[in-house]
Amino acid sequence: MIGFALIEFRIYNTHSLKDKRSIVKRILTRAKQKFNISIAEVKHQDLWQRTEIAIAAVASTRKRAEHELEHAIEFLDSFPEWERIGTTYEWL
Repeated sequence: MIGFALIEFRIYNTHSLKDKRSIVKRILTRAKQKFNISIAEVKHQDLWQRTEIAIAAVASTRKRAEHELEHAIEFLDSFPEWERIGTTYEWL
């Protein structure tokens, strides 16, 4: 089972794309190290106050994939630099 989530974030206190990229890169690196997921910025690379992140988890059951995605999303929500404004799930 493959679980896929698209998450849109609004980023606060950034004044340039360089600021945004440093925040996004730091958070995504930590998430990759902590969870068994694939994660990347997939949209809004040219905007400095928004980003869209894609997360994919592969597991033997939907419940396990969903569990991994939910924990990763909770982890992403714990950072005060941004706020989640939308989430979409897909299952394959």
